[in-house]
Amino acid sequence: MTTSDQVRREAAEGCLGPHARQDASGAAAAEILRRLTDHPPFKSGRIGVLIVNLGTPEGTDYWSMRRYLKEFLSDQRVIEAPRAVWLLVLQLILLRRPTAKGRDYAAIWNNDRNEGPLKTITRSQAEKLAEALKDLSPEVDVDWAMRYGQPPIARCLAALQAKGCDRILVVPLYPQYCAATTATVGDKVFDALKAMRWQPTIRIAAPWFDDPAYIEALARSTRDGLAQLDFAPEVVLASFHGIPQAYFENGDPYYCHCAKTTRLLAAALGWEEGRLRMTFQSRFGPGEWLKPYTDETVRDLARGGVRRLAVITPGFAADCLETLEEIGVENAGYFREAGGEHFVAIPCLNDSADGMAVIEAVARRELMGWAGGKNAPP
Repeated sequence: MTTSDQVRREAAEGCLGPHARQDASGAAAAEILRRLTDHPPFKSGRIGVLIVNLGTPEGTDYWSMRRYLKEFLSDQRVIEAPRAVWLLVLQLILLRRPTAKGRDYAAIWNNDRNEGPLKTITRSQAEKLAEALKDLSPEVDVDWAMRYGQPPIARCLAALQAKGCDRILVVPLYPQYCAATTATVGDKVFDALKAMRWQPTIRIAAPWFDDPAYIEALARSTRDGLAQLDFAPEVVLASFHGIPQAYFENGDPYYCHCAKTTRLLAAALGWEEGRLRMTFQSRFGPGEWLKPYTDETVRDLARGGVRRLAVITPGFAADCLETLEEIGVENAGYFREAGGEHFVAIPCLNDSADGMAVIEAVARRELMGWAGGKNAPP
């Protein structure tokens, strides 16, 4: 009898119970046993953790960029405009925007792996998280996915289930909750479940915008980043990805989460009021977005006499186009054009020791009741 057959036989006998197993001559019990033993093979008993980031195109060429942008900008969580109108506008955007964005991605591309840096870092985060959770029991399998692009969430969930994971924790890598980020990961997860006959049990990690482990990691990273400079910034901006003002007015808690992160971080650093300022970047289209805008603030500070500026991006778990190019290149240019002299973009937590401490803390918190180990919290 093969291992698979043994598993099925044991499962069948477990379902029958001791009395039915003893009644070997019972026709009903024999039929039940036959049906259970003939059930398709399956694995179970393991736990999966799937970390999910936003996504990245598969290349910097026009068609790779177009596919990625089309998927991203077609998401109704990202663009809440009336669909008929937006789909017409999107076709116009997809004529030219892929070329421009392709140039931006080419400037930060990981040429050694031929992939965007977000993919490189997220893969490393998954590998390090798997190593960090080795003490847990039952055994935990860790994988990673992208909400847009490759690897897709549905495929990764199926792969974890095939390994025997009947309980899966999904960790959207967004410290602050937003419908356009965290919620859309949940949408895609449950879309995948719709196609499954045997669904694994799913948990989606709560945001960690005020978690002490996250605030402490940000504070250490900021101190370390500033200590390496040959100048002392007069102001530090905490730049978060923006959302339309209407999303906030409709009840999205994102602004409040960002504000609390900024307040707690300033307190952890022991900074006086005004040294750490919250701003919002990456606005798109003509509508009003959350303010103050990062690019306008950068220019205004330089025009007002600030010559030394640092920017951190606490809302991003890994460096990507928005941090490396938009902040590190584009906004650095705005600052210098307006009279600024020294500008630095401090890296995200990424897969550093501090960054991994945060992701591990979130995973262990959310796995409580499912898995335990020598390092698990009480």
